[in-house]
Amino acid sequence: MTKQPDKIKRRTTVTREPKTRNGVTAVILFGLVAGMTGLAFASDPLYRIFCKVTGYGGTTQVAEAPAKSKIVDQMVTVRFDANVNKLLPWQFKPVQNTIKVRLGEQAIAFYEATNVSDKPIVGTATFNVAPFKAGEYFNKIECFCFTEQVLKPGQTVQMPVTFYVDQSIIKDRNTVDVKSITLSYTFFASDDQSEAEKLQTTQFITDEKDTIISREVVPKG
Repeated sequence: MTKQPDKIKRRTTVTREPKTRNGVTAVILFGLVAGMTGLAFASDPLYRIFCKVTGYGGTTQVAEAPAKSKIVDQMVTVRFDANVNKLLPWQFKPVQNTIKVRLGEQAIAFYEATNVSDKPIVGTATFNVAPFKAGEYFNKIECFCFTEQVLKPGQTVQMPVTFYVDQSIIKDRNTVDVKSITLSYTFFASDDQSEAEKLQTTQFITDEKDTIISREVVPKG
């Protein structure tokens, strides 16, 4: 009877040891994943690379023009959405609301932006697609979002985006049900307004010269 507690203690020790090891392993793995994710989110360039590679958050891919041999007859509807940050005095909208394209087929759509302020402004666009899982297969060839846009006061421009939806989307069991994709952009004022400031300075100098010239041709007396 006196040895029974010892046996119980030994059994308890044996059964708890694997749990302890598993727990330590889980903590270490969680720490590594959390650290890598935190680093990616903390660094904007790393975060962008992470999104482009994985399609995370509906981030689209950048690609060359597709091969014609990869075009299939299955259609997908692409919807277009436009938003503007409240701190940017621009109007922004898609020229077309939806288009239908064959998978693998190159297509082009246009967005329109107007600077409704009284000064030049540099704008930059962020983008994603919905559903997010389609981001891996939505490929942009050319896009206004690849560069910053400078608009003069009152200027309106139409900006193209050339894209295709990879036909591999129907081979992925997670995306085979996708029949409609929404491409969404949001314009923000760029942190770097140096190009707008240069444009404004050039315009000011030009206006000053025009004013001086106009004064010179006014008859005296």
